[in-house]
Amino acid sequence: MRKVRLGELEAYVTGGADGEGGGDGPLVVLLHGFGAPGFDLVDLAQYVPGPQGLRWVFPEAPLTLDGGPGRAWWMIDAALFEQRMRGERVDRSDELPPRLPTARAELSSLLDAVERELGVPRGQQLLGGFSQGSMLAVDQALHAAEPPRGLILLSGTLIAASEWAPRAEAVRGLPILQTHGKSDPILPYADAERLRSLLEGGGAALTFVAFEGGHELPPAALRALSTFLRA
Repeated sequence: MRKVRLGELEAYVTGGADGEGGGDGPLVVLLHGFGAPGFDLVDLAQYVPGPQGLRWVFPEAPLTLDGGPGRAWWMIDAALFEQRMRGERVDRSDELPPRLPTARAELSSLLDAVERELGVPRGQQLLGGFSQGSMLAVDQALHAAEPPRGLILLSGTLIAASEWAPRAEAVRGLPILQTHGKSDPILPYADAERLRSLLEGGGAALTFVAFEGGHELPPAALRALSTFLRA
């Protein structure tokens, strides 16, 4: 594994012929969630079997939380977590984070650099993320001139509905894996279903995997991810 700068972001690159992203195998870009360190998802490269020569890129979000290892693609209101943990219903579907366009541009610069430096065209890259990372992945896919090869949404939710809904046709025919815990206290299951409806309404070839659990990546989600990558 190596840590490199790709476009405007730092990223961990692993897998491939040399364990550092070499070779010409397929490639997946996976974005971590809010509050996680940049290397949070890196171990998935070891635990999730994929096609021969699979390469992984794990971008590191640019914002830091209180000087610690936790990072974010955009900041959120801490009170939101408290409300959710108390079981209060919070509708985020119309939330449009002010930093979302900047985060999208940063991610786009990384994807362009992946094409230049790792030789995988934008349309052949698989893109996804966990939680906040999956929200940014959806936003990127809906705004890109060319959609990714596939989209991986692990415990995500619907935001920016006023912008996303008119762009839903951008995912027509796009293979999408969406997983979500039925007891997720942070991003409720019902809101994941709303995201599913929006994407399926746009014509996506979406596989939805529900599991018994919360805001996590249990074996059921990892098996589904492995199957999706092999396909």
